[in-house]
Amino acid sequence: MPYDFTVCDVIPATAEEIFDAWLNSAGHEQITGGKSASVTPIRGAEFTVWNGFITGHNLELDRPRRIVQSWKTTRFTEADADSQIEVMLEPVADGTRISIRHSNVPDGQTSYRDGGWQRSYFDPMKAHFGAHRRTAQ
Repeated sequence: MPYDFTVCDVIPATAEEIFDAWLNSAGHEQITGGKSASVTPIRGAEFTVWNGFITGHNLELDRPRRIVQSWKTTRFTEADADSQIEVMLEPVADGTRISIRHSNVPDGQTSYRDGGWQRSYFDPMKAHFGAHRRTAQ
């Protein structure tokens, strides 16, 4: 049975910087370290990231507060429906709190919940934007 979960962290960047990088091919590669991203900030547009491991569509875009995307990996079976991510961006004192609600995740695929978002998105984003902040000073 599919499941839902939410993960959060604080990124040392503005909501605009995160939003714009997430929805830009080169920016997505820079903030995650993943390769071969094809992403545009257009509602309804298809995207692919992490060398085609993740594919989906932009469902809702509310710059700079919210991104909703359908989300499917190569580990999903043909019988699995797309999952959905809702990326919420909230300014806080040290940058932006990013909260990701990942829903309709296929049963047994727990790597996303059990550190996958942290390792593949939050940690690289903190390193990228943290380095960017240090060089800007």
